[in-house]
Amino acid sequence: MVEFSIKDLNVWLGSIHALKGVSMEIQSDEILTVIGPANSGKTTFLRTLNRLNELNANLRMSGKVEFHGQDIGGIDIRLIRKKVGMVFALPLPLPLSIFDNIAYGIKMQGIKNKKRQKKTVEEALKQAYLWEEVKDRLDASAFELSGGQQQRLCIARTLAVEPEVILFDEPCSGLDPISTAKVEEAMLKLKTNYTIILVTNNVKQAARVGDRTAFFLSGELIEIDRTDKIFTAPKDKRTDDYIRGKFG
Repeated sequence: MVEFSIKDLNVWLGSIHALKGVSMEIQSDEILTVIGPANSGKTTFLRTLNRLNELNANLRMSGKVEFHGQDIGGIDIRLIRKKVGMVFALPLPLPLSIFDNIAYGIKMQGIKNKKRQKKTVEEALKQAYLWEEVKDRLDASAFELSGGQQQRLCIARTLAVEPEVILFDEPCSGLDPISTAKVEEAMLKLKTNYTIILVTNNVKQAARVGDRTAFFLSGELIEIDRTDKIFTAPKDKRTDDYIRGKFG
C-alpha cells in the first residue's frame, strides 16, 4: 500500500528553493532512508510530510503530497501530526517523569483511564527497547536517562499515540555506537507495524537499515531504489561519488 504519493513537489523557504520537482511514492511497512550532503533538502522533505514546514511564515509550495490518497493540506493538522510522528536529532524529553513523558500524548487526547495509560506506556517502552532499563524507575525524571535512553524515550512517546508513519531526522547524530545500535534495532523491529522514513548523514546506517534509499542533492531527488542497488550499482555517478565519500 502507498503511504505517501509525492508529485512534482517544490518548496521555497523565503528565497531558497529547497526542493525542486520531487516525485516519489513511499510504501507501507518499509524503512526509506534519505541521504545526501548538507543543504540537499532532506530535512525539508521530511518536514513536508507532517506539515511542520508550515511553521515557517515564508513557506511557498507547489505540486502535490498525498497521504493515503488525500492531499495532506486538506487533512486536519492535528490528525496528520498524530498519524505521522517525528523523532528529532536531539532528544527532547519533557520536564516530567519517564512515565508522564510517554503518557503525555494520550492524556492530551483525553484518555484518563489509569489502566489504559499504564498498558500504553509499557507497550511503547517495550517497542522502543527501553522497558527493561526503566521499568523499576518510571517515576524518575526523564533527564536522569542517558542520551541514548532519552532518544528511545522520545521514540516511545511517539509510538504511544499510535502513528502510522514515523519520521526520524538524524536520530543517532549525537549518540555513541552502542546507543545507535539499539535505536537501529528498534527501527528494524518497528517496520513490521510502521512506515519509517529516516534522514541520516551516515551512509553506513542507511545501508544497514534501509529497504530503499533516496539520494538528494541541491534540492533534487537524484535517484531512489532498493538500498542494495543504490550502494552497489547506482544509476547516477553523483550518487556513487557521494557514497564513496568524494563529496559531502
